[in-house]
Amino acid sequence: MTNEKPAAGGASLLLEDQLCFALYAAQRAVTSAYRPLLDELGLTYPQYLVLLVLWERGETAVKELAAALRLDYGTVSPLLKRLESAGLVRRERSAHDERSVLVACTGRGEELRERAARVPGALLAATGLGAPEVARLREELWRLAESTQEAADRPR
Repeated sequence: MTNEKPAAGGASLLLEDQLCFALYAAQRAVTSAYRPLLDELGLTYPQYLVLLVLWERGETAVKELAAALRLDYGTVSPLLKRLESAGLVRRERSAHDERSVLVACTGRGEELRERAARVPGALLAATGLGAPEVARLREELWRLAESTQEAADRPR
């Protein structure tokens, strides 16, 4: 067994050479940096993401919320139940379409928005990166997500 990297253009099976592992490690580190900030708000990271969508869009259909978060209904539903139990969101059937469930922040959920306003800046400071670097990285990651999703969606 060798630790040598393959020649240029060759595929490496070294852990440190894997794009997926770099993304995984970065995601775990960022989520860990969020944890103390969100603990102060009584939120988990996925709950925070749900609230970000609701603060941005207002009342939203669960289907649209799941699409915005790139999650399936089975993942979003328990998140909403916990947020509803905490008094931060309310769910109700749409008056226009009984099949659609709408979710919106309660007064408590809206009040939390003010306290959460400091989270993005605190996380930016934790990264040690400047705003232009973060903007460029975010743009590259969105481009990677888009192209990878397109490749995954292509028929085999």
